[in-house]
Amino acid sequence: MGTRPPLLIRAQGMGLAAIALGVSIFLSRILGLVRDKVISYYFGAGVEADIYFTAFVAPDFLNYLLAGGYFSITLVPLLATAFEGEAEDAWRFFSAAVCWAALCISLLTFAVWLAAPAIAPVVAPGFTPEAQARLAYFLRIILPAQSCFLPGACFTALLYFRRQFAVPALTPLVYNGCIILAGLAGIYLFPEAGMEGFCWGVLIGAALGSLALPTLAARMGGLVFAPRLAHPLMKKVLILALPLMVGQSIVALDEQFVRIFGSLAGEGGVSLLNYARRIMLAPVGVVAQAAGLASFPFLAALAASGDKSRFDESLNRAASNTLLVALPLSLWMFVAAGPIMRLIFQQGRFTAEAAAQSGPLLAIMMLGVAFWAVQQVLGRAFYALQDTLTPALAGTVTTVFALPLYWLGATRHGTQGVAAAGLAGVAAYALALCFVWRRRHGAGGLAGLGGKGLLAFAFCLPACGGAYGGILLAGRLLAWDSLSGAALAIVFSGIAFGAAYLGLAMALAPGLCEPLTALCAKVARRKAKA
Repeated sequence: MGTRPPLLIRAQGMGLAAIALGVSIFLSRILGLVRDKVISYYFGAGVEADIYFTAFVAPDFLNYLLAGGYFSITLVPLLATAFEGEAEDAWRFFSAAVCWAALCISLLTFAVWLAAPAIAPVVAPGFTPEAQARLAYFLRIILPAQSCFLPGACFTALLYFRRQFAVPALTPLVYNGCIILAGLAGIYLFPEAGMEGFCWGVLIGAALGSLALPTLAARMGGLVFAPRLAHPLMKKVLILALPLMVGQSIVALDEQFVRIFGSLAGEGGVSLLNYARRIMLAPVGVVAQAAGLASFPFLAALAASGDKSRFDESLNRAASNTLLVALPLSLWMFVAAGPIMRLIFQQGRFTAEAAAQSGPLLAIMMLGVAFWAVQQVLGRAFYALQDTLTPALAGTVTTVFALPLYWLGATRHGTQGVAAAGLAGVAAYALALCFVWRRRHGAGGLAGLGGKGLLAFAFCLPACGGAYGGILLAGRLLAWDSLSGAALAIVFSGIAFGAAYLGLAMALAPGLCEPLTALCAKVARRKAKA
């Protein structure tokens, strides 16, 4: 029996990969919540927090411009193709991809860094001149982190291709941990600097977590790297990445639109929207993003082999399981949105009034989680077929459709209008992807998805009623605006929702519970073996 490879470079199957990435994303979301909790405690929903959150608009746009968020996805199917041939040539291709990524992002980052004072009024039109000047200062600290993200995405793509998910799972934990530690250090050592410590934490976390850690894991697994810029497959990279660079998806830009248009909703608007969005992204990340990331290498391999039947089967399983977990979870959180925001954020400078304002924002956003779940998996199915053009076109059309909704929502209905515009945008995008997929690739990959979703939604309705009753009961026992009252409301509503939903599903449609029972059984088997 051979020696097992170190955990950092050990390969996993799709099920275990989904669990590992799900746990990682869950812990990352927890760290993200801790980070935002620290920010809300010390800075509330005020100008300094608004400036910090808005400082990410320009760096994130720069990342999207070079398809940074999808660069590892772009590379995985090409790496699968390259390594089917001569290994030496495949390493030459990988080296060229890393060098081009580092060169392009570094040049663009420097250009935006120089233009920061002129960019600040554009991304925050509702800020005062003083706030815009501080925004430019924060922007210049955060921007260099982009030079770590894109090259790091290349090494992450190599790890995904090898089905080594441990380091990609650790990366966001290191990144968020550095932000929290640096932010707290700044608060206690340099209180006059405000949130500057959090900005330096972004840079440190990007260097350590997003670049150094994946590079180390790639070297441990036998990296062969020699700096170069030329390789025939780089044309294919450009062809695949160009649609992602030109066409922007509403799911990628929603966070930036929340910040830009949130600045028009008055002081604290950006912060309130950001705090609510952070909670909404927890189920999106733990359920949908984990499933999409875990299924992608397997879908890419099946696409490369031309096995359409198994491809459709894998896609259908991933999409159905993701939807059937995300839908009930999100609808329970829709009902319990107010107590959730109070329990997590209502302390320090984040007042009871701010918590009451943020609850409806979370409720609106939670209605879009099911659409987020579908597009996370289906988008990667397109990428597995090396089709980046279709999602990009659908995303661009949806973005154009959503832009006036954001403006109208912000100017007429404030923060709730911005949240509603985001919901409309992601719903339109997910439905557009489903429509195009069925027309182009047949119904096999999505067979039965709509029916399962509608059935689960029907079971969720009485469960939501039970959850609301649990909140009312908690309010009779403890003060509704207290932290203990919020905690009790969450517990009562969760128990009532879970009992009603699972009871109906097990009695009338046991298949709806299969994803959850299968996951529990798999975890139990692993514990038994350990």
